Amino acid sequence: MEVERILRALGAPPDYADEVMALARVANTEWQVSRELWRRGLEKRQAELAALEAGATQLRYFLPAMVTGLLAIPEYVRASLEYSPGDVSKTVARKLERQAVLYDTAKSFTFLLTEQAVKWAVVEPAAMSVQIDRLASISRLPNVRIGLIPYGTRMSRGPMNTFTIYDDRLVTVEVFTGRIVFRDSRDIAEHLEIFALYEQRAVFGEQARELLSEWAEMYREAI
Repeated sequence: MEVERILRALGAPPDYADEVMALARVANTEWQVSRELWRRGLEKRQAELAALEAGATQLRYFLPAMVTGLLAIPEYVRASLEYSPGDVSKTVARKLERQAVLYDTAKSFTFLLTEQAVKWAVVEPAAMSVQIDRLASISRLPNVRIGLIPYGTRMSRGPMNTFTIYDDRLVTVEVFTGRIVFRDSRDIAEHLEIFALYEQRAVFGEQARELLSEWAEMYREAI
């Protein structure tokens, strides 16, 4: 971290250096409250996300609960916004527009989803089968990797929350009441380590598509 290198070069006393480092870490952490995002308009949040995606070349998404908007069909996107106040039509449109970034081969995307995230019934069965088929289709893009963590995969670390890593410079973490943005290199490094742990246990490629086919068929049989 740059602050740490400066303090070391200046020969700062350990107690003073620890205090400055703690302050720097706080300064590089931002809390964004959902209520404020709603007040400003969720479509503006979509513009901010699009800017983050445009400025990154390697993007990593850990999705333990639901499918992210970049991978979602229109019905899924709209249903996932049911809790949001006001007219969400513009937000749905912006979310779908953002999906174009997946076809930019100058960027690489890795999405890790738990079986829970894929199967969570956000829409009715017919639409869920289409949603799961879409995941399989997107996984064939040359710059997109979709990894699945099926039930029964032994993991010593629980999937606490959704997070996204933009290159090695920024992490966003989503919770019910808002988002946390981390810019401190130590926080980013820790999330990269966590992501790598889950990535090692995930299945990709044809093995993942076989699972997706089974899960989509499960929903087709429920129609």
